[in-house]
Amino acid sequence: MTEKSYLQKIEEHKGIIFKVVNLYADDLEDRKDLYQEIVYQSWSAYARFQGNSKFSTWLYRISLNVALTHLNKRKKRGEIKGESTAEPRFDPPELSERADFLYRAIKQLTEIDRSIIMLHLDGFDNTEISEITGLSKSNTNVKLHRIKQQLSTILNGK
Repeated sequence: MTEKSYLQKIEEHKGIIFKVVNLYADDLEDRKDLYQEIVYQSWSAYARFQGNSKFSTWLYRISLNVALTHLNKRKKRGEIKGESTAEPRFDPPELSERADFLYRAIKQLTEIDRSIIMLHLDGFDNTEISEITGLSKSNTNVKLHRIKQQLSTILNGK
Protein backbone atom coordinates (compact mmCIF):
# COMPACT_ATOMS: atom_id res chain seq x y z
CA MET A 1 0.00 0.00 0.00
CA THR A 2 2.00 2.92 -1.27
CA GLU A 3 1.28 6.62 -1.27
CA LYS A 4 1.27 6.54 -5.07
CA SER A 5 -1.42 3.81 -5.21
CA TYR A 6 -3.46 5.67 -2.60
CA LEU A 7 -3.31 8.96 -4.52
CA GLN A 8 -4.25 7.18 -7.74
CA LYS A 9 -7.27 5.56 -6.10
CA ILE A 10 -8.34 8.86 -4.53
CA GLU A 11 -8.08 10.57 -7.94
CA GLU A 12 -10.20 7.81 -9.52
CA HIS A 13 -12.82 8.02 -6.77
CA LYS A 14 -12.76 11.72 -5.83
CA GLY A 15 -16.36 12.01 -7.04
CA ILE A 16 -17.41 10.03 -3.98
CA ILE A 17 -15.76 12.54 -1.70
CA PHE A 18 -17.27 15.50 -3.61
CA LYS A 19 -20.76 14.01 -3.30
CA VAL A 20 -20.43 13.51 0.42
CA VAL A 21 -18.88 16.94 0.97
CA ASN A 22 -21.62 18.66 -1.03
CA LEU A 23 -24.39 16.94 0.92
CA TYR A 24 -22.94 17.59 4.38
CA ALA A 25 -21.20 20.99 4.18
CA ASP A 26 -22.83 24.25 3.16
CA ASP A 27 -20.17 26.86 2.54
CA LEU A 28 -16.98 26.70 0.49
CA GLU A 29 -14.57 26.80 3.44
CA ASP A 30 -16.46 24.07 5.27
CA ARG A 31 -16.45 21.92 2.11
CA LYS A 32 -12.70 22.40 1.72
CA ASP A 33 -12.10 21.49 5.37
CA LEU A 34 -14.30 18.42 5.12
CA TYR A 35 -12.65 17.28 1.88
CA GLN A 36 -9.21 17.56 3.48
CA GLU A 37 -10.36 15.72 6.59
CA ILE A 38 -11.79 12.85 4.51
CA VAL A 39 -8.56 12.56 2.51
CA TYR A 40 -6.51 12.65 5.72
CA GLN A 41 -8.65 10.06 7.52
CA SER A 42 -8.73 7.75 4.51
CA TRP A 43 -4.92 8.02 4.16
CA SER A 44 -4.58 7.20 7.88
CA ALA A 45 -6.75 4.11 7.41
CA TYR A 46 -5.38 3.06 4.02
CA ALA A 47 -2.73 0.73 5.47
CA ARG A 48 -5.58 -1.28 7.02
CA PHE A 49 -7.54 -1.53 3.75
CA GLN A 50 -7.39 -5.24 2.96
CA GLY A 51 -9.40 -5.29 -0.24
CA ASN A 52 -12.24 -7.36 1.26
CA SER A 53 -14.62 -4.82 -0.24
CA LYS A 54 -14.37 -2.52 -3.22
CA PHE A 55 -12.26 0.59 -2.66
CA SER A 56 -15.32 2.72 -3.46
CA THR A 57 -17.33 0.99 -0.70
CA TRP A 58 -14.50 1.49 1.78
CA LEU A 59 -14.06 5.15 0.79
CA TYR A 60 -17.80 5.83 1.05
CA ARG A 61 -17.85 4.40 4.57
CA ILE A 62 -14.92 6.55 5.69
CA SER A 63 -16.28 9.66 3.92
CA LEU A 64 -19.72 9.30 5.50
CA ASN A 65 -18.31 8.64 8.97
CA VAL A 66 -16.02 11.66 8.74
CA ALA A 67 -18.82 13.87 7.39
CA LEU A 68 -21.28 12.84 10.10
CA THR A 69 -18.65 13.31 12.82
CA HIS A 70 -17.75 16.72 11.37
CA LEU A 71 -21.42 17.74 11.28
CA ASN A 72 -22.05 16.58 14.85
CA LYS A 73 -18.99 18.48 16.14
CA ARG A 74 -20.24 21.65 14.45
CA LYS A 75 -23.69 21.16 15.98
CA LYS A 76 -22.22 20.68 19.47
CA ARG A 77 -20.16 23.86 19.10
CA GLY A 78 -23.36 25.69 18.16
CA GLU A 79 -22.14 26.53 14.67
CA ILE A 80 -25.26 24.98 13.15
CA LYS A 81 -28.67 24.22 14.57
CA GLY A 82 -30.36 20.94 13.61
CA GLU A 83 -30.79 20.24 9.93
CA SER A 84 -29.27 22.61 7.43
CA THR A 85 -31.53 25.01 5.60
CA ALA A 86 -28.76 26.73 3.67
CA GLU A 87 -28.91 26.64 -0.09
CA PRO A 88 -26.16 24.33 -1.23
CA ARG A 89 -23.73 25.35 -3.95
CA PHE A 90 -22.57 22.31 -5.82
CA ASP A 91 -19.32 21.52 -7.58
CA PRO A 92 -18.90 20.91 -10.41
CA PRO A 93 -21.11 23.70 -11.78
CA GLU A 94 -22.11 21.60 -14.82
CA LEU A 95 -24.91 19.92 -12.88
CA SER A 96 -28.10 19.97 -14.83
CA GLU A 97 -31.06 21.85 -13.46
CA ARG A 98 -32.79 18.53 -12.68
CA ALA A 99 -29.75 17.19 -10.83
CA ASP A 100 -29.48 20.40 -8.82
CA PHE A 101 -33.19 20.13 -7.96
CA LEU A 102 -32.65 16.54 -6.79
CA TYR A 103 -29.62 17.53 -4.66
CA ARG A 104 -31.68 20.26 -3.02
CA ALA A 105 -34.40 17.74 -2.22
CA ILE A 106 -31.87 15.26 -0.83
CA LYS A 107 -30.34 18.02 1.29
CA GLN A 108 -33.70 18.26 3.13
CA LEU A 109 -33.39 14.67 4.40
CA THR A 110 -31.74 13.64 7.65
CA GLU A 111 -28.01 12.96 7.57
CA ILE A 112 -28.34 9.16 7.49
CA ASP A 113 -31.15 9.27 4.92
CA ARG A 114 -28.95 11.43 2.65
CA SER A 115 -26.22 8.81 2.78
CA ILE A 116 -28.61 5.93 2.05
CA ILE A 117 -30.19 7.56 -0.99
CA MET A 118 -26.84 8.79 -2.28
CA LEU A 119 -25.45 5.25 -2.14
CA HIS A 120 -28.58 3.90 -3.80
CA LEU A 121 -28.35 6.45 -6.61
CA ASP A 122 -24.71 5.50 -7.10
CA GLY A 123 -25.74 1.91 -7.79
CA PHE A 124 -24.90 0.23 -4.51
CA ASP A 125 -27.26 -2.62 -3.66
CA ASN A 126 -29.00 -2.80 -0.29
CA THR A 127 -26.46 -5.26 1.11
CA GLU A 128 -23.58 -2.90 0.29
CA ILE A 129 -25.53 0.06 1.68
CA SER A 130 -26.10 -1.81 4.94
CA GLU A 131 -22.36 -2.63 5.12
CA ILE A 132 -21.37 0.99 4.57
CA THR A 133 -23.93 2.52 6.93
CA GLY A 134 -23.83 -0.17 9.60
CA LEU A 135 -27.60 -0.68 9.40
CA SER A 136 -29.21 -4.09 9.04
CA LYS A 137 -30.29 -5.05 5.54
CA SER A 138 -33.98 -5.10 6.52
CA ASN A 139 -33.68 -1.66 8.13
CA THR A 140 -31.93 -0.41 4.99
CA ASN A 141 -34.77 -1.77 2.82
CA VAL A 142 -37.43 -0.06 4.95
CA LYS A 143 -35.53 3.23 5.18
CA LEU A 144 -34.88 3.27 1.43
CA HIS A 145 -38.58 2.77 0.70
CA ARG A 146 -39.53 5.61 3.08
CA ILE A 147 -36.81 7.89 1.68
CA LYS A 148 -38.14 7.38 -1.85
CA GLN A 149 -41.64 8.27 -0.67
CA GLN A 150 -40.32 11.35 1.13
CA LEU A 151 -38.35 12.49 -1.92
CA SER A 152 -41.38 11.96 -4.12
CA THR A 153 -43.38 14.22 -1.84
CA ILE A 154 -40.63 16.87 -1.82
CA LEU A 155 -40.06 16.75 -5.57
CA ASN A 156 -43.75 16.83 -6.43
CA GLY A 157 -44.45 19.67 -3.99
CA LYS A 158 -47.09 17.79 -2.04
